[in-house]
Amino acid sequence: MLEEGATGFEGGMNARKYIGITKTSKATATRDLQQLLEMGAFILMGKSGGRSTSYTVNL
Repeated sequence: MLEEGATGFEGGMNARKYIGITKTSKATATRDLQQLLEMGAFILMGKSGGRSTSYTVNL
């Protein structure tokens, strides 16, 4: 995501993309994304909750 820049990672990061990249379980992906959000590395894009939750890098 950092290599692509603020607008280069189309649609932001979501659990499905994270699972595909990291080969983790849904539970691990959700936990990791929540931790990245709490650390301030990610910012929520649009509405949060459920399948539509997506994140962008906090640059």
